[in-house]
Amino acid sequence: MNIAILIGAALVSLAALTSLVSQRFGAPLLLVFLGIGLLAGEDGLLGIQFDSGSAAYFIGSLALAIILFDSGFETPMRSYRVAAAPALSLATFGVLLTAGATGVAAHFLFGVGWLEAFLLGSIVASTDAAAVFFLLRAGGIRLREKVGSTLEIESGANDPMAIFLTILLIELIAANAGTDALFGFEVLMTFIQQMGLGILFGIVGGFGIAWLLNKLVNLDPGLYPISGLAAALVVFAVCALFGGSGFLAAYVAGVVAGNRKVRFAQRLRRFQVGMTWLAQIGMFLALGLLATPSEFPQILIPALVLSAVLIFVARPVAVWLCLLPFEFKSRETAFTSWVGLRGAVSILLAILPGLAGIENGSFYFNVVFVMVLVSLLVQGWTLQPVAKLLKMSLPSEQGLVDRVELELRGATEMELVGYKIHPDSAIAKGERVPRWARPVMVIRDGLSYSVHTIGPLQANDQVYLFASARRIRLLDQIYASPWDEMATESDIQFRVKGSTKMADLVRQYGLEDIDASEGVTAGQFLERSFSGSPVVGDRVSIGDVDIVVCALDDAGGVGTVGIVIDEEDPGVGALAADLARRAGTRLAGVVRRPKAATATASEISPAKDVGDPS
Repeated sequence: MNIAILIGAALVSLAALTSLVSQRFGAPLLLVFLGIGLLAGEDGLLGIQFDSGSAAYFIGSLALAIILFDSGFETPMRSYRVAAAPALSLATFGVLLTAGATGVAAHFLFGVGWLEAFLLGSIVASTDAAAVFFLLRAGGIRLREKVGSTLEIESGANDPMAIFLTILLIELIAANAGTDALFGFEVLMTFIQQMGLGILFGIVGGFGIAWLLNKLVNLDPGLYPISGLAAALVVFAVCALFGGSGFLAAYVAGVVAGNRKVRFAQRLRRFQVGMTWLAQIGMFLALGLLATPSEFPQILIPALVLSAVLIFVARPVAVWLCLLPFEFKSRETAFTSWVGLRGAVSILLAILPGLAGIENGSFYFNVVFVMVLVSLLVQGWTLQPVAKLLKMSLPSEQGLVDRVELELRGATEMELVGYKIHPDSAIAKGERVPRWARPVMVIRDGLSYSVHTIGPLQANDQVYLFASARRIRLLDQIYASPWDEMATESDIQFRVKGSTKMADLVRQYGLEDIDASEGVTAGQFLERSFSGSPVVGDRVSIGDVDIVVCALDDAGGVGTVGIVIDEEDPGVGALAADLARRAGTRLAGVVRRPKAATATASEISPAKDVGDPS
């Protein structure tokens, strides 16, 4: 037992350390993890005998549930507003089309029956969530929002379809059923049951996880993130026990919980990053150990040809057909098809035929393993250059250094946020920092300074400030984004004239603890809040609503006021937003939606005076 622990810990440590080599040579980390497993296996240097498919499947399923929950937790709801329809089309019809096209090729390449061929196609039909998330997020590739959101949602949502098709075809092969059974009523009901229960358990579980985390006020800090992840695994297991898709439930629970207000969410995210890395390493090491490379030559040539069919024919055709209704540009479609990475999910599904007693079950595993290696080598290694070639990547983001949640007394939730100022940001170009976004400390050349003594902020300065979680995105745009990407007013939902009575805003937006009995206007309220000298970008938080200075009039007073409603807050929600929309037409000012174009640097502040950041 001690030897097993030693070998396991050593392999995990080696896999973690090789990430440095991987970053230097640009190799996909997942390929490195898989390679270490192969080297340690029975045909490798260590010659470890590991042939338990059930153990590998258990490890992989547990790891995949953790990865899917974390990926859902990190997917903001705005991604679904941007890309839900095309992503779900790829996750359903795209999987079916890919499985069909790959299955037809497998039938002729390997000379197997149609059910066996379609089983092989189904196993490799879905993109791998672990591979996509890690290559895009851990690899530091920033994509344009529509394409990036489509890929992330698709990779998280398409596994249940591939799993369903794989299990269905295994059952048909085991029962010697004909292909006409594929269209039976029982199949349809099974599909509805798995997908429906997965979504239902995921939604209920996500709300339950958020509720639980908000109730665990006095829990030890070390137990808090463990409780959240354990609750996610409970959702995964319970859904599977009831006949639903546990993987879909884990992903949906992550989406729901991640888009709710959760106490110390950043602490949970930090923990999940480490657990996701551990899950990824453990899963690929176990799958690498299970493989027997000496058996690969028998199927190598047709497996390589089938990989080419999948990468260059089946996946592109399926993506093109699924994205036709959604007005994707040709280069966006091309890049989406190229990010059809196969990984751990395909290898996990390839274990199932052997576990189910299907004749020649190792055939599926060996073919799929080779195809995954080819996908990681060809697509994974070229992802970054292809993104640049097709102009899908955005400039690297230098901004966020660190986020530390502060446990303050009362209900106040603040974070200490650190940024490294982007060289092309408006602040680095000399624009004034909005008053609410000014740092409390600046580090330059390894020395710390007060914001009052350091003078003009410069590129690559590290700035630290206190902020509420809901303002982090705005701070990203100020300190971490290039000038031409700035959108400091992107969160403003409604605008009114500065002459609008505060009494109207109090009544329509449910503002608390505001005395509007004197007939004070919104402009006057903001002027008083900032001692008579407001600047564009200044904002005041009142409960779940921010009131922002959008523009000044000729006399230096507040001419236009922006309203920001925290729609992700459980206490505000769609009802408050709807009330705000209907109320806008009755206010004394003029209401209009924010511009779609990005804001210029002058919208941050009317004065180019960063020399006096105080």
